[in-house]
Amino acid sequence: MKITRNASAHWAGTGKDGKGTLTTASTVLNQTQYSFNTRFENGVGTNPEELVAAAHAGCFAMQLAFNIQQAGFAADSLDVKCDITLEDSGITSSKLTLKAAVPGLDKAKFDELVDHAEHNCPISKLFNTTISVDATLA
Repeated sequence: MKITRNASAHWAGTGKDGKGTLTTASTVLNQTQYSFNTRFENGVGTNPEELVAAAHAGCFAMQLAFNIQQAGFAADSLDVKCDITLEDSGITSSKLTLKAAVPGLDKAKFDELVDHAEHNCPISKLFNTTISVDATLA
């Protein structure tokens, strides 16, 4: 199966003083504001790293849900937080923090499924950085 998704960015002005908008084909983001302040300070709007964090958290959670299903279980919940670190003009790490509730799944199998998702979700494969997962099974 081949899927192509798209989004667009518009920017006007200099890197520090300019402003931009991001729009996705689904319009979940529709001329959503981003700027130097939203990326490097605490301005209102989004930024590329926040969007990458959302993509990695969502991709990892879905991959893990498929892994759990293939193992014969169903997750009551998979709560994933992703921290993206940007330094020296590059993303240096993606840290996933997972809290999972999967009835009947033992810790050893859980760890195996988490490891697979960490290395095989499509967004993980996209990164050229250190990825780590801190996973808790309730």
